Amino acid sequence: MNKIKIEKLPDETGFFGNYGGQYISDELKAEFKKIYDNFIYYKDDKEFNDELNDLLKHYSGRETPIYYAKNLSKKYGADIYLKREDLNHTGAHKINHSLGEVLLAKKMGKTKVIAETGAGQHGVAMATAAALLGLQCDIYMGEVDIQKEKPNVNRMKILGANIISVTSGAGTLKEAVDEAFKAYMNEYKTAMYAIGSVVGPHPFPMLVEHFQSVVGREARKQIIEMTGALPDCVVACVGGGSNAIGIFNGFLDDEEVNIYGVEPLGKGEKLGENAASITYGKDGIIHGFKCLLLQDENGEIANAYSVASGLDYPGVGPKHCYLNSIGRVKYDTVNDKEAIDAFYELSREEGIIPALESSHAVAYAIKLAKQYPNKKILVNLSGRGDKDIDFVLEHFPKSDS
Repeated sequence: MNKIKIEKLPDETGFFGNYGGQYISDELKAEFKKIYDNFIYYKDDKEFNDELNDLLKHYSGRETPIYYAKNLSKKYGADIYLKREDLNHTGAHKINHSLGEVLLAKKMGKTKVIAETGAGQHGVAMATAAALLGLQCDIYMGEVDIQKEKPNVNRMKILGANIISVTSGAGTLKEAVDEAFKAYMNEYKTAMYAIGSVVGPHPFPMLVEHFQSVVGREARKQIIEMTGALPDCVVACVGGGSNAIGIFNGFLDDEEVNIYGVEPLGKGEKLGENAASITYGKDGIIHGFKCLLLQDENGEIANAYSVASGLDYPGVGPKHCYLNSIGRVKYDTVNDKEAIDAFYELSREEGIIPALESSHAVAYAIKLAKQYPNKKILVNLSGRGDKDIDFVLEHFPKSDS
């Protein structure tokens, strides 16, 4: 196993190379310093970690297994393995950082968590963690996504969360983050903003990364135990990028492992047709941090689009921007049709219905399998597709012929 040196980031100002940082008011900087100080303390605190690890194991169901997708592998020529984050309680990787963030908020004496959600998986996970640990929970969600993801909306309501519909702009994830952040600025003394990905002002990218890195630690150990070696390729979808950073961190130092981040190409390459921030973005600032950002010719933030509500964000986590800049991770794209085809393919070949977000990673793994037969490909199956079934059947019915 050949090792390469990846710099441990962020630096003391929250930058991953040229990306990240903290572009917020001085008043909020003081509050974010409190969040940072508490995070640094509790991440190494035995009592905190014992409680969190107990919840992850006995409540959420970790470790999640790795599954050898024998039917897909036989069909496409490579050995395809799935890290089954879809088997977590609430159906996705989002519960990993949600439990961590809500537990941290409780330790800080907060009485409420404020969050945004796109596909609803982060919202459900936050509502779940808040119900369990006794905090109020406000979830901001775009009007478009509320219509697309009704099963998750109903779950959040049952769990006791207060759902605020966001109708401004495109009515999707970017606007939900806008409104959640505005609300937090009025309530930060009693509430904590529990962001849903490795984005936002410092320290949130490093905080969410810390809680999601359990995925990569498990996956690395499991794939070696299962196959006797590291995978040739690791694949994950990238919107904001939390599931991807989670699994990538287990393999970044391993030179022989090729790592692929899969962005949503949506309907095409034109501005407004996709959410491929690394592929088509330029340096810019959104929601208090610097990243590769989809922008028009005037530098205004462009609308993002993906069939997967959890991926239609115009920016991306700063560590992904950094990993792209040094060439450690290859970022590529999958369009809506390819993702939908993979949604059905995994369902019918393996009996596993994936989230539309995860379907992008599955689609790319199939491409790699065709290109590199006999390789071992590990896919982070970040979520299950219960939330997407009605939408897919209505808009993308598949003939059985």
